[in-house]
Amino acid sequence: MTDPTPAQAPVSGPAQPSAPAESAVPDPDDNRRQVLYWRLLARLFDPEEQASLESASLAVVEDIGLPSALLDPGASVDSVVQRHPELATEFDGLMTPGPEDDARDRAAEVRRAALVSKVLLNVFSTGSGAVTAEQLARWQSDAGWLERALGCRPGDLRGGRAGAGGQGVSPTGTGGGERTPDLSRLIPAIGPELGSLEAGLVKRMRLREVLADPRLAARLTPSMSLIEQLLRDKDNLSGVALANAKSLIRRYVDEVSAVLRTQVEKATVGDIDRSVPPKRVFRNLDIDRTIWKNLTNWSPEEERLYVDRLYYRHTSRRTTPQRLIVVVDQSGSMVDSMVNCTILASIFAGLPKVDVHLIAYDTQALDLTPWAHDPFETLLRTKLGGGTDGTVAMALAQPKIAEPRNTVVVWISDFYEWRTDELFESMSAIHRSGAKFIPVGSVTSAGRGSVNPWFRERFKDLGTPVISGHIKKLVHELKTFLT
Repeated sequence: MTDPTPAQAPVSGPAQPSAPAESAVPDPDDNRRQVLYWRLLARLFDPEEQASLESASLAVVEDIGLPSALLDPGASVDSVVQRHPELATEFDGLMTPGPEDDARDRAAEVRRAALVSKVLLNVFSTGSGAVTAEQLARWQSDAGWLERALGCRPGDLRGGRAGAGGQGVSPTGTGGGERTPDLSRLIPAIGPELGSLEAGLVKRMRLREVLADPRLAARLTPSMSLIEQLLRDKDNLSGVALANAKSLIRRYVDEVSAVLRTQVEKATVGDIDRSVPPKRVFRNLDIDRTIWKNLTNWSPEEERLYVDRLYYRHTSRRTTPQRLIVVVDQSGSMVDSMVNCTILASIFAGLPKVDVHLIAYDTQALDLTPWAHDPFETLLRTKLGGGTDGTVAMALAQPKIAEPRNTVVVWISDFYEWRTDELFESMSAIHRSGAKFIPVGSVTSAGRGSVNPWFRERFKDLGTPVISGHIKKLVHELKTFLT
């Protein structure tokens, strides 16, 4: 009875179930990664430390050779990178989708989880209570590292002020590198969320006290959220505080102007005007055409081409004087659009043969045309807040439309008006007159905004849909008409 047993020993059948049992054992790296992410969630939703998660996370970080400072909520990413410069390249593009590969590097995923947790915790765990200038500056720096991790330049997603003079981006992201990361698939609308967090920190800061101290004011980094607070509070400032506020506004205006000017300068400057004789200088000489037109003067015997007429390129371009009328709702909800469009108007005011007029309104209208070339002075003359009555602005705008075919009217508002029918009829009349009418709902760097649905539908039926989103859309519309 015992003989069959040894003979059956080599048979592999009974041994097969052991393989799945072995593969079911959790991978240690999977456990490490889960520990780090559980700690991240715990700290985001509860500021109190969970002792077990903290000790387990510390063991993981030390085991994979990363500094324990990554787990210190009080340490900025900047300070970690300064002590460990080799980590800077790891943070860049950290959260961008990588190439699809069936083979997973679980050890690398653990390292990535530790770095991602650091950036996300520093940015999204903002605490409560008063905020100092130093804390705001540190948050802005950490937010810049998050933007770098998402493949963008610091400042891109929050304010469109590409850090090195580059271009701004939309919420889906325009990366600072060679390719454009599609952040809409990774984290939808993260730009507005970062802007909202920054605005909350600015509101919690004792801004007047900070501005009154030059040492503290010097630590502030201008941003849209900070500029909004400064514009709201500028009438209550004086002396050193007012001077520091103006300095911050000027810095922000200059940074945004550099970005928008680059976009505007990419425009064409009109079609070639062949009715104007070409200027007969060497740089305009058309060599190819000159040779072609003189081929009948070729001498085969001498192998020489005799030129009896020179041909020059036409360089004069046809430009018609254009009038740009910008009407801006200066209610509090439109501050981002107002800042961007005021700066944009000043840039177009510097172009040849473009006559720019600027009107700001709430329940009263103010003609800011004399200062349209200087967005800094324009912003200082605005007053945020209050209701909106677009009819008072329309009363100033309509007389400025002398030649409708050469006029473009840009109206920036959320269009929550109380005299809706009267205002829309006036806007329709401008459109029917032949002038270019461009309604703008929100021209921001982050793309967040709302428009009165009543106006949105009627503008669509009129054939002038509301522009909303990134300011590049408005730049494109204006370039198309003005050039």
